[in-house]
Amino acid sequence: MFLNIIKSYRDVVAICDKEILGKKFEEGKFQLNVKENFYKGDLIDEQSIIKIIKKMAAEDATFNIVGEKSVNTALKVEIISKEEIGRIKGIPFALVLF
Repeated sequence: MFLNIIKSYRDVVAICDKEILGKKFEEGKFQLNVKENFYKGDLIDEQSIIKIIKKMAAEDATFNIVGEKSVNTALKVEIISKEEIGRIKGIPFALVLF
C-alpha cells in the first residue's frame, strides 16, 4: 500500500492500494481519481501502516483511504466502520475527519 502524509494545518494521510494508483473510476455522476500526486508516497507494509494510522489519528489528522487492502487495514485499526465505506465501480473508499 502507498501512504502519503500531506503536511498542512491539519495533516492529511492518503492511503491506497498499490494496484489502483493512477487509475480513475467512474459510476454515474461519481468519480474516484486515485491521483499519483496525492496518493503516491512510500510503499509500506500493513503493520507499519497500522502504527502510522494510530499515531496520526492521535494527532487529529484526516484520512483519505482507497482500495480493498487499505480500507480493510483502516477497519482493523477501527478508525472507520463498515457503514462509512463508499464504493465506486466496486472500489471501496473512506474519508475520516476527526
